[in-house]
Amino acid sequence: MTKKEDCKWLNSAVFYQIYPQSFNDTNGDGIGDIPGIIEKLDYIQSLGCDAIWVNPCFVSPFNDAGYDVADYYKVAPRYGTNADLKRLFKAAHKKGMRVCLDLVPGHTSIDHPHFQKSCQPGKNEFTNRYVWVDNPWGWDDPDSAGGVKTVHGYGNRHGAYVTNFFWSQPAINYGFAKPDPNMPWQLPATHPDCRATAEEMKNIMRFWLDMGVDGFRVDMAFSLIKNDPGKRATIALWKSVRKMMDKEYPGAALIAEWFKPSEAIPAGFHVDFFRMGHDDNMLRGEKEVRLDLPGDAPCYFRKKGQGDISGAMAELTGYLRKMKPGGYVGFFTGNHDVSRISVGRSQKEVELVFAFILTMPWVPFVYYGDEIAMRYQDIPSKEGGYGRTGSRTPMQWSDGKNAGFSSARADKLYLPVDAKYKKLNVEHQEKNPRSLLNRVRQLTALRKEFPALQADGKFDILYSKPNKYPLIYMRSSGKQKILVAINPSGKSTKTIVQIPGVESIENLINAGSVELKHNNGNFSIEMDRVSYGVFELKG
Repeated sequence: MTKKEDCKWLNSAVFYQIYPQSFNDTNGDGIGDIPGIIEKLDYIQSLGCDAIWVNPCFVSPFNDAGYDVADYYKVAPRYGTNADLKRLFKAAHKKGMRVCLDLVPGHTSIDHPHFQKSCQPGKNEFTNRYVWVDNPWGWDDPDSAGGVKTVHGYGNRHGAYVTNFFWSQPAINYGFAKPDPNMPWQLPATHPDCRATAEEMKNIMRFWLDMGVDGFRVDMAFSLIKNDPGKRATIALWKSVRKMMDKEYPGAALIAEWFKPSEAIPAGFHVDFFRMGHDDNMLRGEKEVRLDLPGDAPCYFRKKGQGDISGAMAELTGYLRKMKPGGYVGFFTGNHDVSRISVGRSQKEVELVFAFILTMPWVPFVYYGDEIAMRYQDIPSKEGGYGRTGSRTPMQWSDGKNAGFSSARADKLYLPVDAKYKKLNVEHQEKNPRSLLNRVRQLTALRKEFPALQADGKFDILYSKPNKYPLIYMRSSGKQKILVAINPSGKSTKTIVQIPGVESIENLINAGSVELKHNNGNFSIEMDRVSYGVFELKG
């Protein structure tokens, strides 16, 4: 495996995640499209974002919003054409930006031609390309089926197919690391048909890389090979993919949805997301992650000050130490699967979350609309979104018709626009220098200006105690030192830390009254409630 220098651009990158059906509609059909993304590239760049992650945009019946792919080689007509996507790549590259697509390698739609052929009773090239148990009645108990979920009664094949998620998403067969000899339908990962599956995935990637894409975010990357304790076989599979990319497409990025960098980075991924929401209640309360959305769940980044971030910081530090020089941690403000960060927060509190995410030693991902604190909407499910649907509503561009998202009739929109869009939109915040939008721009500009704040910058925790506030850390690169102090709680704090060799302090951002005093290496940091500060220390 080559080192991460092949994707050095990730060090300073700030990603912008786009849910294409809800971003910008240029043809008036009520659904966002690829020309709409091209139209807004200048806006994305103005945020300080120089890379884009586009959710699945391929042909699909959209039972799971495009995560049920029926043709990996063709853009869904509602978004445009392959030529439009190629045009997006070229337009982004002209602006010095990169585009990554969402790859869903673990399952397809039941409409995929390969699956339809695997349903046939006679043996053919695709019989083993999906995981089928040899019992047409399936099993109600997953344990009796080797730990997999099955759907029976579909097609004329003598068997039942395995699913990864919804019933309409049959699992593609990459094999089993430890096949059960009593279950002959469990093929080893070394079986020729399973290897053919892996080669097809590489061919799909080559197709889009040849067209100009800059990499992939891989959905459920950990799940391909079944019954794989320790993920050794899965890691070996992804190493082979990374080897192909390094040889044929150096500089292209591989981003995992694995949530375990200690496995994903050795597997060959350049980035894996770090999850701190479930156990440490960092950005979202545990119920909120499940989209119950109470808005007042115990959470470190809330005024009630009931969360604990110390364990997460220790875990992150361990990951960073072990990964170098292999890859990066990624972290997002939100995405299509979780609640909006605005739930239960004022604009000031959302700004503080951005200050944290944009000054940490990882690759940050901004979910479209979070930069203006778009709200979660309590609306009916659409395309398998269920509780997630409320985080996928149309982007609010202006106070014009449909928030500037589309010229279509309101009842033709992909999802309804937030009723408060006239006061909560990009155009409105553009005019206010103290808006969240403009503060996000200021924070991304700092990250670009100071190497210490980028992913490769050194990270030292100065104050992070169990169930205590604030959080204080140092970012450094060479002689450059940046101090970041964050107090999300509703109480003022006073903290003393030791930082030797400081002669002067430059205030880069001070939001909410943060006062630093230093004497012979002892720093007294006084912080008002819900406040943060970013300071350059010179010595």
